[in-house]
Amino acid sequence: MEYCVLAVIAEGEKYGYEIVKVLTERGLTTHEGTIYPLLSRLHKEGLVQAAWRESGSAVPRKYYRATRDGMRALNEFKESWSHFSQSVDGILWGEQ
Repeated sequence: MEYCVLAVIAEGEKYGYEIVKVLTERGLTTHEGTIYPLLSRLHKEGLVQAAWRESGSAVPRKYYRATRDGMRALNEFKESWSHFSQSVDGILWGEQ
């Protein structure tokens, strides 16, 4: 899940609920209660940066963006995921 969140943030700076909305629209239903602890962990690991910003609403929002380390980790995951998913497909569908 953390790499899905990181991928969404890598597309452009987003706030928590916005991340949940994008993930849900793309078929990965999740809740804010899952996302915020994950964002906190990604921040502690240096994979995302966070900044409070004023928004059109009455309350400021915390926006997240991927760091260079976050982008590097995401790219490494994409490479390993591609290999892993091809292997699983080969097993499930009998391809070699």
